Amino acid sequence: MGIDGKISGKIALPGAIFGEKVNKVLIAQAVRVYLANQRQGNASTKTRGEVEGSTRKIYRQKGTGRARHGGIRAPIFVKGGIVFGPKPRDFSLSLPKKMKRKALFSALSSKVQDKQVTVLSGLESIELKTKAFVTVLTKMGAIDKKRKLLFVVASDSEGVKRAGRNIPGISFTSVTRLNTYEVLNTKNLVILKDSVKEMEKHFLGGDK
Repeated sequence: MGIDGKISGKIALPGAIFGEKVNKVLIAQAVRVYLANQRQGNASTKTRGEVEGSTRKIYRQKGTGRARHGGIRAPIFVKGGIVFGPKPRDFSLSLPKKMKRKALFSALSSKVQDKQVTVLSGLESIELKTKAFVTVLTKMGAIDKKRKLLFVVASDSEGVKRAGRNIPGISFTSVTRLNTYEVLNTKNLVILKDSVKEMEKHFLGGDK
């Protein structure tokens, strides 16, 4: 598709990337690993042995008519310790590189099958300003705050990112940072024409 919103031609997407058999189990595994690795794991609470306060028994065991208690730091009291509360931990998971890449190819292939992939050409010919970028999106029919749009750009396309970063619903990622979760978490995928060759070189190891 051109920047005028019209189909300007056809492009052959590499089958090894966009023509894979969709493996839903592997995709789910990759998404789980990605989301787990986004967790900081720094939530922390204090046990009764860590909160400030005396360990002295607050009153005698018997004869008061009240419920028996020990120290003021017991979890039953306000400002007492927390029982089984969260402690800092490492949530990170790992996935072999080949499996991670296979999951990404499956996600991209599913987008192609659902006709949710557009290859955009000619963007480099316009002034990379937000106003001009909005005009292109309008012609594409892509201005919709309820639908997310992910642009896959070349690693050196900082100007494109700056032009569109303030537009609601639009996000950008480079070829080298593309991941399964981002692909699935967007309604439509827009790949710049120059990025297709970079994807072949980066993922398949050959510059075709």
